[in-house]
Amino acid sequence: MSWFTGVIVYLLVWWTALFAVLPFGTRPDPEADPVAGGWRGVPERPLLLRKVVATTILAGVIWIGIYALVESDWLSFRSGWLALPER
Repeated sequence: MSWFTGVIVYLLVWWTALFAVLPFGTRPDPEADPVAGGWRGVPERPLLLRKVVATTILAGVIWIGIYALVESDWLSFRSGWLALPER
Protein backbone atom coordinates (compact mmCIF):
# COMPACT_ATOMS: atom_id res chain seq x y z
CA MET A 1 0.00 0.00 0.00
CA SER A 2 1.48 3.34 -0.96
CA TRP A 3 1.43 6.28 1.45
CA PHE A 4 -1.26 8.04 -0.59
CA THR A 5 -3.52 4.99 -0.55
CA GLY A 6 -2.87 4.60 3.17
CA VAL A 7 -3.93 8.20 3.86
CA ILE A 8 -7.09 7.85 1.77
CA VAL A 9 -8.03 4.58 3.48
CA TYR A 10 -7.40 6.17 6.90
CA LEU A 11 -9.63 9.15 6.07
CA LEU A 12 -12.43 6.88 4.85
CA VAL A 13 -12.16 4.73 7.98
CA TRP A 14 -12.01 7.87 10.19
CA TRP A 15 -15.23 9.34 8.77
CA THR A 16 -17.03 6.01 9.01
CA ALA A 17 -15.87 5.57 12.61
CA LEU A 18 -16.92 9.15 13.44
CA PHE A 19 -20.50 8.49 12.37
CA ALA A 20 -20.44 5.28 14.43
CA VAL A 21 -19.11 7.07 17.55
CA LEU A 22 -21.26 10.22 17.42
CA PRO A 23 -24.42 8.77 19.02
CA PHE A 24 -22.61 7.36 22.11
CA GLY A 25 -23.30 9.23 25.32
CA THR A 26 -25.72 11.80 23.92
CA ARG A 27 -28.91 12.71 25.67
CA PRO A 28 -31.45 15.04 24.10
CA ASP A 29 -32.30 18.32 25.78
CA PRO A 30 -35.88 17.89 27.04
CA GLU A 31 -36.37 21.61 27.70
CA ALA A 32 -35.08 23.03 24.41
CA ASP A 33 -36.95 26.10 23.20
CA PRO A 34 -37.56 26.07 19.41
CA VAL A 35 -38.26 29.81 19.47
CA ALA A 36 -34.76 30.51 20.82
CA GLY A 37 -33.17 28.33 18.14
CA GLY A 38 -33.05 25.07 20.07
CA TRP A 39 -34.57 21.76 19.14
CA ARG A 40 -35.50 18.92 21.47
CA GLY A 41 -33.31 16.43 19.59
CA VAL A 42 -30.13 18.46 20.04
CA PRO A 43 -27.83 16.88 22.66
CA GLU A 44 -27.22 18.80 25.87
CA ARG A 45 -23.48 18.09 25.86
CA PRO A 46 -22.20 16.55 22.63
CA LEU A 47 -18.61 16.07 23.95
CA LEU A 48 -17.21 16.44 20.44
CA LEU A 49 -13.52 16.67 21.41
CA ARG A 50 -13.75 13.39 23.31
CA LYS A 51 -15.49 11.77 20.34
CA VAL A 52 -12.88 13.04 17.87
CA VAL A 53 -10.09 11.59 20.01
CA ALA A 54 -11.93 8.26 20.34
CA THR A 55 -12.58 8.24 16.59
CA THR A 56 -8.91 8.88 15.83
CA ILE A 57 -7.79 6.02 18.07
CA LEU A 58 -10.45 3.65 16.71
CA ALA A 59 -9.63 4.54 13.11
CA GLY A 60 -5.93 3.98 13.80
CA VAL A 61 -6.58 0.49 15.16
CA ILE A 62 -8.84 -0.40 12.22
CA TRP A 63 -6.32 1.05 9.75
CA ILE A 64 -3.51 -1.05 11.21
CA GLY A 65 -5.69 -4.13 10.71
CA ILE A 66 -6.44 -3.16 7.11
CA TYR A 67 -2.76 -2.44 6.44
CA ALA A 68 -1.71 -5.81 7.88
CA LEU A 69 -4.34 -7.58 5.78
CA VAL A 70 -3.33 -5.79 2.57
CA GLU A 71 0.39 -6.37 3.06
CA SER A 72 0.03 -10.03 4.02
CA ASP A 73 -0.26 -12.89 1.57
CA TRP A 74 -3.42 -14.12 3.27
CA LEU A 75 -5.63 -12.02 0.98
CA SER A 76 -3.81 -11.62 -2.33
CA PHE A 77 -5.01 -11.41 -5.89
CA ARG A 78 -1.49 -12.12 -7.20
CA SER A 79 -1.02 -15.54 -5.61
CA GLY A 80 -3.09 -18.10 -3.75
CA TRP A 81 -6.67 -19.16 -4.15
CA LEU A 82 -7.92 -15.68 -5.14
CA ALA A 83 -5.39 -15.27 -7.95
CA LEU A 84 -6.57 -14.86 -11.49
CA PRO A 85 -5.59 -17.70 -13.83
CA GLU A 86 -2.59 -17.18 -16.10
CA ARG A 87 -3.29 -16.48 -19.77
